[in-house]
Amino acid sequence: MAVAELLSRAQLGLTAPLVHVEVHVGAGLPGTTIVGLPAPVVRESRERVRAALLNSGFDFPPGRITINLAPVELLKEGGRYDLPIALGLLMASDQLRVPAALLPVESLGELGLDGALKGVAGLLLAAVHAARSGHCLVVPEANLADARRAGCGRVVAAATLQAICAALQAGALSGEAATKGLPGATGANAAGHFAADTTEGGTLLDDIVGQAQPKRALLIAAAGGHSLLMTGPPGSGKSLLAACLPQLLPDLSPEEALEVASIASIAGPQDAGRAGSGGADAGRRPFRAPHHTASAHAIVGGGPSVRPGEITLAHRGVLFLDELPEYDRRVLESLREPLETGRICIARAAQRLELPAGFQLVAAMNPCPCGYLGDARQECRCGQRRVERYRARISGPLLDRIDLRIEVPRLDPAELLIPRAPCTAAQNAARRRVAAARQLQQARRGCLNAQLGVAQMQECCALGPTAERLLARSLEQMNLSARGVHRVLRVARTIADLDGAERLEPAHVAEAIQLRRMPAGGAQ
Repeated sequence: MAVAELLSRAQLGLTAPLVHVEVHVGAGLPGTTIVGLPAPVVRESRERVRAALLNSGFDFPPGRITINLAPVELLKEGGRYDLPIALGLLMASDQLRVPAALLPVESLGELGLDGALKGVAGLLLAAVHAARSGHCLVVPEANLADARRAGCGRVVAAATLQAICAALQAGALSGEAATKGLPGATGANAAGHFAADTTEGGTLLDDIVGQAQPKRALLIAAAGGHSLLMTGPPGSGKSLLAACLPQLLPDLSPEEALEVASIASIAGPQDAGRAGSGGADAGRRPFRAPHHTASAHAIVGGGPSVRPGEITLAHRGVLFLDELPEYDRRVLESLREPLETGRICIARAAQRLELPAGFQLVAAMNPCPCGYLGDARQECRCGQRRVERYRARISGPLLDRIDLRIEVPRLDPAELLIPRAPCTAAQNAARRRVAAARQLQQARRGCLNAQLGVAQMQECCALGPTAERLLARSLEQMNLSARGVHRVLRVARTIADLDGAERLEPAHVAEAIQLRRMPAGGAQ
């Protein structure tokens, strides 16, 4: 009779709780039982492990085998438990001896029938937790980059079960110990300074002809982390303006990029190579633009096994919702909580998870169903009732949470034909202004202006008599709510930061009020 124990990690939302994999080989009729609330795919691992052991030149232990995955109340899913189960069987049957210097050992990996090791999704998140615990991590070769990126100092990785066992017995680690943080991240250095220049990739502000006011609003939104709604006819450049916002934002810091990459890694292969994941876009902020037919689960997150939605995948980046009124009403209303708190709580009968959702919302809409209400060159054919129904799809409470509301007019076609040379110098200057304003805000209150609390605003947004009278008149004329007043003050504080002003001047407040007004053709 022999007992072996290894450690693994389950995946529960954006957490990776520790799982003890206990293997007992005893006398009795041959048979293998897996207990500890395994999902069907985990119960099937006994067949994969048996074939992998035999095809790798090992013996499958005879007798009664019991495999326990503790804690028993946690549902175990996925193929990640194949490798720890196989290693536990080899240790329990004295076919593998792990040096004490490597203990404790965490392992994750899926086995093929020939003994090949396959990478698993979400390993970066598990690797981060393993690195914090100081454990030795055993992973497939396909996941070695994730383990190093997470800062794991002791990693054993190989492409086959046989090679893994040989490395463990020799106590051989794979490569040099990884340094903590994100190697090669371009977002910030150890002191937290933002990179200021960018010369390639993405859409630049100077690629857009005209649209001075929308560009100004985009600069303010980038500097303070404010939400933005653009209203205008089709083809006026709303989507192009939204695509410019990520290029104005500072790159992610190493810690932020690791967080973004961890979220992307559990979302699936289609997102593992996106911003912050260590590829060519390492350090770039996420930009998510889901289609208006997306379901509530796709936007907010959820499903049978809770997975992050678009608002979590856009964490520390931009969520762009084009054709805003075309989204399902339930989807739009579900944005209200994360816009205020930066988090989303998903409750199910069996579990309750809180996921990060600190995204910057940029939305675009037409002024009416046909898109030409108020257009000087094309007549709108929508009736008044149809226009009102269209606008009513965006509720007042959601609209109240959007800081900046601007009109994007259609340009003269002749203006679009004027040759223009690309100018990265102006883009870099705008980016430096945004970075400087953000650094000022972080130094002042440890957050962006869009996240200021009421008590913090009273200290940061003090008004002089003239500015206070201006805001009071606007409060009456625009019927602003308390939330609306606070958001006007936050925007005014950002405008002052862009100007390098310590106090809020009447001009700052006036511009913030103007950016709060709905365009004539927009939603009410």
